[in-house]
Amino acid sequence: MPEMAAFVAKLRAAFGDSVDEAVTRGKNGEPTFYARENGRTVGTPPADHHNAWRASEDVRDLHYCDGCDGSCIGTAIRCSQRMTQAMQGQQKR
Repeated sequence: MPEMAAFVAKLRAAFGDSVDEAVTRGKNGEPTFYARENGRTVGTPPADHHNAWRASEDVRDLHYCDGCDGSCIGTAIRCSQRMTQAMQGQQKR
């Protein structure tokens, strides 16, 4: 679950230990954290499915690219193109 792990790491950086507590509680059966990515699940699903964020077609079929920061999501630029542009920009410096 590389995309979810990266997302949780960003949440942890922003919100601190409360994120770890929510994940742990979700793993222990409380509906405080639930994630599903590529057929794998972690945590406890909510009793109602109305309070959930669902990946739309825009992000559902994305794959993890090493070194990607997600900035290509929702743009017409493919991850490989963005990485190439970033490397070219670094070489010009």
